[in-house]
Amino acid sequence: MENETVANFIHDIIDEDLREDPNLKIHTRFPPEPNGYLHIGSAKAIFINTDTARKYGGLFNLRYDDTNPTKEHMEFVRSIREDLEWLGATPTGGVYYGSDYFDKCYEFAVQLIKQGDAYVCDLSKEELAEFKGTDRSEASVESPYRNRSVEENLDLFERMKNGEFPDGAKTLRAKIDPSSDNTYLRDPVIYRIRHISHHRQGDKWCIYPMYDFAHPIQDALEGITHSLCSSEFKNHRPLYEWVVDKIGFEHKPKQREFGRMNVTYTVMSKRYLRELVETGRVDGWDDPRMPTLCALRRRGYTPDALFAFVRSAGIAKADALVDIRQLESCVRDDMNEKALRRVCVAHPLRVVVDNYPNDKEEMITLPNHPQKPELGTREVPFTKELYIDADDFAEVPPPKFFRLKPEGEVRLMGGYIIKCGDIEKNEDGSIRLIHATADLETGSGMPADGRKIKGTIHWLSAKYAEEVTLMLYDHLFTIENTADVPEGKTYLDYLNENSLQKIEHAMVEPAVGDAKPGDKFQFVRFGYFCKDTKYENTFNQIVSLKDTFVKK
Repeated sequence: MENETVANFIHDIIDEDLREDPNLKIHTRFPPEPNGYLHIGSAKAIFINTDTARKYGGLFNLRYDDTNPTKEHMEFVRSIREDLEWLGATPTGGVYYGSDYFDKCYEFAVQLIKQGDAYVCDLSKEELAEFKGTDRSEASVESPYRNRSVEENLDLFERMKNGEFPDGAKTLRAKIDPSSDNTYLRDPVIYRIRHISHHRQGDKWCIYPMYDFAHPIQDALEGITHSLCSSEFKNHRPLYEWVVDKIGFEHKPKQREFGRMNVTYTVMSKRYLRELVETGRVDGWDDPRMPTLCALRRRGYTPDALFAFVRSAGIAKADALVDIRQLESCVRDDMNEKALRRVCVAHPLRVVVDNYPNDKEEMITLPNHPQKPELGTREVPFTKELYIDADDFAEVPPPKFFRLKPEGEVRLMGGYIIKCGDIEKNEDGSIRLIHATADLETGSGMPADGRKIKGTIHWLSAKYAEEVTLMLYDHLFTIENTADVPEGKTYLDYLNENSLQKIEHAMVEPAVGDAKPGDKFQFVRFGYFCKDTKYENTFNQIVSLKDTFVKK
């Protein structure tokens, strides 16, 4: 991960805090729930927290928010750690699990009961919603169980822990303010009953703390100074502060919120992403069309490109919908710097150079990166029979067509000038092969008679080319903002049926055929590609060569 930091309002807040307390040791955290895979939005949160800790010489924790065992799985725990390692976001402060604090959470819940700040409630889930209300203007109805005695609440809460009651029979609620304009302060549930095994704690617990109760406790115990989270938690902040104050932590972490980052033509909701996977509409969580980090990694995106995108999109308090072309532009810039150049013929058309000796072979030297001589060169075999791309030949050429055409001449990249001769066709009228003659005096130089050749095309030796499959990707959805789906429609109605184009029997030079999974190349005049980590002899399009994003 690059060491460049981005000045933003969060750093302004921390600068002010440091003026008040110069000895404050900045400590941030990233608390993902292991109920799905991380996505681009997660990359923003990871960047903000790691970038902030690094700028101030502080620490950064990874903490799994595994307080809800109904949706969590070790598969997601592993994937989250892999994504952070890939991003270079090292948890310098340690790796923690919310479930490891269950004993402390229970202890603090008992403390709140003893203080008269929590009570056991018998309302059902439906009744809770009805009593609480969902609108700021709606009056909340006080629970009939709100004034139970401390002794009764302690007894009931212990019996909840001992498994005497079924799921949903009782909850523990914070006693705050049923009439608050902030619905999160209307005596929120802080414990619920769940008779289900936990992936780390097994069957030790059948009651589990809610995130809004557990999270500030975890932050305080770990010494987190700034709990940086996305904007949907802004209304949760008063509850966060209430928990910290009522428990009486001397160390009081601060919650501060930044705007969420959504991207055009995609979805970020884990529920929607899970539905795409489970219904088979995509090739798993790592389908290269998905916005998950494992999918972007498989497609060939790099951490540098993702963090460059986060920086370019900006860090502000307001939510933002960012053009996906801005992401592609950052990836393209990164690939242009790093990717070695190689030849791929997507739609092979056979060419026979009639005047080239049958048994002759020679090596043509091509640069690995035209703008970076230090990256060296490689040798590409030239033989009598070649492949060119079918798009580089037109039997009836349009105006200003400077590639191969009947009686026309074209330069083979790094090699000879050839002239089109006879054309052999199949019974259906399709072209079987093209005969050509080479100006064998040209090599990579100019013709002796000084004639100018306007067109240059790429090529491969038919003898040495290797066959691969290419996967070309378009946007996953046809609607720019998937949050603006019209009434009566769902986001699935806008799934792009043409988001994947599979090209079989493409040809590549031998150096590409020997590539390892994850290796990246620019296929000249075509695009940037990455060798797939899932399927053999398959290359995923990272991004096209053409940049349509207007940079400000």
